Amino acid sequence: MRKRSSSPPPDDENAAAFEAVQRLTAGDEEQEPDTDMDTDELCRKAAAILGSLGGKKGGPARARKLSKARRSAIAKKAAKARWKRKRPK
Repeated sequence: MRKRSSSPPPDDENAAAFEAVQRLTAGDEEQEPDTDMDTDELCRKAAAILGSLGGKKGGPARARKLSKARRSAIAKKAAKARWKRKRPK
């Protein structure tokens, strides 16, 4: 985390606001927007990140909520589906 400056803020509110805007916008002229990615690709990447965050929380939370009998039934159904598929030779 960036350390705060030890100098006191200006007494004038307008000067303080001006300095804050200057700090926030410093270097924006040099950065060019990434034109390689289109909006759809950015949306897909953002959705993937958000989805993975939810998935990391959701699976363990669901497992805690289910009873032992229900978890066992789900596992048996999954095993039956796996064995039902024909294996390639």
